[in-house]
Amino acid sequence: MKQRLRRLLSVLALLMLLVPLSAFGQQQGLEIDIVGGNASALPIAVVPMPYQGSGAAPETDVAKVIRDDLARSGQFRSLPEQNMVERPTRGSEVSYPTWRLLRQDYLVVGRVVDGGGGAYRVEYELFDVAKQERLLGFALTGRPSAMRDVAHQVADAIYEKILGVRGAFWTRIAYVTASGVGANTRYALMVADADGYNPQTVVRSNLPLLSPSWSPDGSKLAYVSFEHNNNSSVYIQDLGTGARERVSSFRGINSAPAFSPDGRRLALTLSRSGNPEIYVMDLGSKALTQITNQFGIDTEPTWSADGSTLYFTSDRGGRPQVYQVSAGGGSASRVTFQGSYNASPSVSFDDKKIAVAQGSGNTYRIALLDRSLGSPRWSTLSPGSLDESPSFAPNGSMVLYAAREGARGVLYAVSADGRVRQRLVLADGDVREPAWGPFRERR
Repeated sequence: MKQRLRRLLSVLALLMLLVPLSAFGQQQGLEIDIVGGNASALPIAVVPMPYQGSGAAPETDVAKVIRDDLARSGQFRSLPEQNMVERPTRGSEVSYPTWRLLRQDYLVVGRVVDGGGGAYRVEYELFDVAKQERLLGFALTGRPSAMRDVAHQVADAIYEKILGVRGAFWTRIAYVTASGVGANTRYALMVADADGYNPQTVVRSNLPLLSPSWSPDGSKLAYVSFEHNNNSSVYIQDLGTGARERVSSFRGINSAPAFSPDGRRLALTLSRSGNPEIYVMDLGSKALTQITNQFGIDTEPTWSADGSTLYFTSDRGGRPQVYQVSAGGGSASRVTFQGSYNASPSVSFDDKKIAVAQGSGNTYRIALLDRSLGSPRWSTLSPGSLDESPSFAPNGSMVLYAAREGARGVLYAVSADGRVRQRLVLADGDVREPAWGPFRERR
């Protein structure tokens, strides 16, 4: 029952204090371990991109970052570098018969040159091997410390050109880590690149941190903290300036914040009336609109892409299920009917897919409700026994979620079709409450 309540009402963070937590190293990045594969993945060769400038070479292996990004997506199968018998750096050096013999569908070549002012310039080209056609040719400039960002943007451009869907490699994730045991537990809200590199601590606390939620422009995080009178409160943190604001600290439960698509409103769960209900706060005036008014627990609101609808978890029917209601209030309708437990909804950018934590007995797995073809279709995305907190990538291609392996919390990202799964885990850590950030503004 405690596990079920924890998934239904993450705001009851005191339950988390009962769970032993292992130590973690915050300075270590997340490691990627692809544990599944896609037999239909497209073969692509990303040839090493040497430095051809006059100064010191960049520390980042740009081609490797691009290669790893594409492989992690599950849509591409990257040719190992040791299998590349030729190393062209520009289109005029490409011998198409070589890459046809290696059975590659696509080829990426490039080089790194001086960009001026201490920066580097990455010049790259994408080719269709069968058609012997150049599909893309571009250049990006970045500071030495930003070369991973440049590589992620190159991978995004390649992904979009071939698949017609915007890539989500140059994005960020937020998550909560914990160290210590019992009363000595320490919590941290972290932000890292989507591949786990460059982890940064946003908040540290001796009390639980919960439910990080990104603003639509990626500049802020809303989250729950217990530092104010040991009661749950909702804060909004500006990631650029470090400034933060406590926006909700009513008596009782303050939890599960979620920014609206326009960034002007915040959906959240409050028990100020005595029962956990869904509210919407206007962030300018701090005015509250009560959305639900039903006996039972209503929690975990999330917005539709156009901001007109809120999806949420409720046990009003006796067991936790996902419901939807107009963002202005009114009658709610039930969305999930398969299974006795469906909670923690995350909605894809096109509103056609909903990822949930689906329970059966003491087993909780990530499941996907696909409504793109009219009649709802269910699929199971995770094989674990205690999986929770699904969060869609901004392009809908993958779902990030939390799992437990022994006493340790880890993160997984699984493709929306369930065919590719990757494991992200702090080397010695406990990690939970993941949230995949929005697209960044294109440069």
